[in-house]
Amino acid sequence: MKLFIYILIFLFPISGYTQLNKELWIEGRAKIGFLAAHSSLMGHLAKQHAYGAELSLIHQAKGNKKWHAAYKYPSMGITAFATTVGNKEVLGNYYGIFSFFNLPLIKKEKFSVSTKLAAGLGYTNRAYHPDDNKLNVAVSTKLNARITIGLDARFSHKSHYFSIGIDASHFSNAAIKVPNLGLNMPFLSLAYGHKINEVENTIETESKKEKYWEYGALAIASVKETFPTGGPKYPVYGLNFYGRRFFNSNTAMELSLDFISKQAILDYHKDIPKTQYEILQIGTFVGFILPFDHFHLITGMGVYLKDKYQPEDFLYHRVGMRYVFDNGINLNLVLKSHWARADYTEFGIGYSFKK
Repeated sequence: MKLFIYILIFLFPISGYTQLNKELWIEGRAKIGFLAAHSSLMGHLAKQHAYGAELSLIHQAKGNKKWHAAYKYPSMGITAFATTVGNKEVLGNYYGIFSFFNLPLIKKEKFSVSTKLAAGLGYTNRAYHPDDNKLNVAVSTKLNARITIGLDARFSHKSHYFSIGIDASHFSNAAIKVPNLGLNMPFLSLAYGHKINEVENTIETESKKEKYWEYGALAIASVKETFPTGGPKYPVYGLNFYGRRFFNSNTAMELSLDFISKQAILDYHKDIPKTQYEILQIGTFVGFILPFDHFHLITGMGVYLKDKYQPEDFLYHRVGMRYVFDNGINLNLVLKSHWARADYTEFGIGYSFKK
């Protein structure tokens, strides 16, 4: 189930390559950065600069979908990457693939500035091991999720472009296994791109302002491991009742009432007997949605209304993605956290209907 939902990360950008009459670019990018030690427990890890290389296949939106105009004709693509992370002996190297959107903020004929949003998977050859690699308190699994946000300035001339970018990447397994402090990596990069398939511009379609509400429910399942390392894994169950307000093709918000049964709370202050009702957490959540037709990116914050034992902060956060099919079925992959501390990954399926 986990692998299937991770594949959703790549579905939307890949769909841009299913026809031959698409404008395609190939890009090579070189990167330099460093490991940002966001915890005092990671002070021993940063030893060297981090160096990376990326090879991307990029599809330029041309206006054949109504959301293209709403986002100023973004580009999207798939990237294969290899990078060091500042300590080869303990942290190893990372290799993987991610998909991304470049959303223009400024767009001129030969110059543009874009926000980059990316998500994918990274593999390392040096995860935590109690005997062989106990100094790696950042990641305990060889396969980890990668999330990236950045800015890219591009200078174009005919079928070529050069760009300079800054970004921040995060690797972690979302508390599926501990230790999981995660890796935060700021990077500076230079890139060259070349157009490999040119097509005529399509007729630009105006983005229609469609305001409507969408209601539904989402069932969530996950797993969470708690300290000490090697301890038991606890299931997590949840049910969200939500309303989503779509203001136009590129702006929406979500309000939800969340019921969360996190069995790891039974292990919190073991000397206190607890019932299932007592460990039930109830919260309300407000989120901002970037809709790309069926594919949605979401981020937001919630507050617990009922949280008897308060094992974490009273605020919680979500960032992730969803895919909504025409028949109303939702597939959900969202990281729930308390500020910078991952709580668990929400794997979910739900149903929406419009009003």
